[in-house]
Formats: sequence, C-alpha cells, structure tokens
Amino acid sequence: MLLQFALVLAMLLQVFAAGISIKLTRVTKYNVSWMLISAGFIIMAVRMLVEFLTTISDFAPQTFREVFVWLGVAVSFFFAVGVFLIQKIFKYMKKVEQEKSDMEKILLNAIIQAEETERKRFAKDLHDGLGPILSTVKMSLSSLTRIEKDDQTKKILRNTDMVIDEAIKSIREISNNLSPHILNNFGLNKAMRNFINKINYSDTIKIKFTSTFEDERFDSNTEVVLYRVLCELINNTIKHAEATLITISFEKLPGKISCLYKDNGKGFDINKLHPSQHSGMGYSNMVTRINSLNGSFNLASENAKGTTASIIVPI
Repeated sequence: MLLQFALVLAMLLQVFAAGISIKLTRVTKYNVSWMLISAGFIIMAVRMLVEFLTTISDFAPQTFREVFVWLGVAVSFFFAVGVFLIQKIFKYMKKVEQEKSDMEKILLNAIIQAEETERKRFAKDLHDGLGPILSTVKMSLSSLTRIEKDDQTKKILRNTDMVIDEAIKSIREISNNLSPHILNNFGLNKAMRNFINKINYSDTIKIKFTSTFEDERFDSNTEVVLYRVLCELINNTIKHAEATLITISFEKLPGKISCLYKDNGKGFDINKLHPSQHSGMGYSNMVTRINSLNGSFNLASENAKGTTASIIVPI
C-alpha cells in the first residue's frame, strides 16, 4: 500500500513538473531546453504509471524491458541536453540585465547633463541679463548722488547703491553656485580650492584639501559629479555634524580617481540612513551620481567619531 501511494505521488509530481516546464516553454518563447525537460518528465510519469499498474494488476512489464531501458536513456538524454541548454537562457537574462543597467546609466547621464545644461543657461541668464541691468541702475544712482545737494536724499541714494551692490554680489554667487565658471574653465582642483577658500574665509569650519594632480582635466561629467557630491558632503557636515575640521584628499591612481573625505563631527548611526529617506542632493542622489560614472561611494560614520566617505571613479 505504501509503495502504491509513493508511486502515485511520484507520478503526480512529475505530471505537475511537466506542466510547469510546458508553461516555462511558452514564457521563454518555446526554448528547446524546456521542451526537452517537459518530455523527460512526461516519460518519467509514464514509467511511474507502468510501475503502479504492476502493483494493482497482473500487468508484467518484463516483456517491455528493452523499451523501459530506452525510455530511461531518453529521459537521461532529455534532462542532460535540457539542463545544458538552460545556460543559454541564463546568459540571455544576464545580457538583458546588463543592457538594462547600461541603459539606466545612459539615461542618468543624459539627465545629469541636461540638468547641468539648464544650470548653465540659468546662470548665464542671471549673470548676463539681470547683472547688467543692476549695473546700469547703479551707474544712474551714482550720477544722481553727484548732482543731488540735499543730504537726506544723498543718504537714501547711498543706501540704495549699497543694496544694489549686495544684489549684484548675490547674483554672482547664485550664478557661480549654479554653474561654477572655474570648474568649466579651469577644472576640478581649482574649483574645489575656490569653494573651500570661501568657506575657510568665513571661519565657520576649517577645511584641508590635498591633491596629487593640479591642472589636469578629466571628462566634464566626471568633474561635475565629483564637485557636486563633495560640495554636498561639505554642506551636510556644516549643517549637521558640528565639526571643526574637514580633510579632503584627491589621488590619481592608474585608470581612476580616489577621493577620501573625513570630518571630526558628531557622526551618526549609518544603519538609520536609507536612500529612500533623502531627496535632492542627499545621500541617494550622491550614490546615484557616482554610480552613473561606474564608480563606488562608501559612507562610514559612528556616533562621536565623525564621518568618512570614500569615492572611486574610473577615468
């Protein structure tokens, strides 16, 4: 009785497996491997049926012994060839996955480049459009100040002139933050030094910057991504870390740029940081931008032990 139950169970399982294989045959656009495996399961189910019949009737399979042997050979052949051909399916899946990944990176690069193009356009419109208008207003005020005799009016004009100076300065800063002309014209090192010097001049925090390359230029996309990511790291440290010192080092290695960022701030629990919790130029955006260059971004931090970021991008 136990043998009969086992044979029936084995036969049902093989029929079920054959059904799944046939379904996968349709899903994989009638790949030969699943056809062979399906045939193997069906033959095995037939053999189990014959074995089951011998336990409930006088059916004698000895007369079909040679047929049974050939069926066993066929099953072995179908399974062996089917499993061998499955490799093609996995290779195809790997190829599709790689193509999808490459397409995502191409799309991301296009988005980043479009964003930078729009930044440059907006910065240029501010600098070349609103800047000259304010400069013209400033010149007119200066003329009025020279011919005006009333002291109170002169004071108002001078104050207005100071406000316009501040507006012109703000426009220049906004334009430079949107699209740093130093980065575009002179490269990553000088742009970073210019950004860092402004922060050091404010005495809010001390930043030490070292580099093994100076005037060497790299792909514009690489320079823009590294500059944006490092500026974001610096801004995050200033806003949240309560640090007094940041060290940034650039090193050119064979075929890649390595950047090490450290601060002596209060740190945080890295396990609570998740890409989906951040937007804008936050953690998720930094990781995405570095990934678009086929680079790596590793962030490490502990409470009261500061934060370290290691960035490596190919060149």
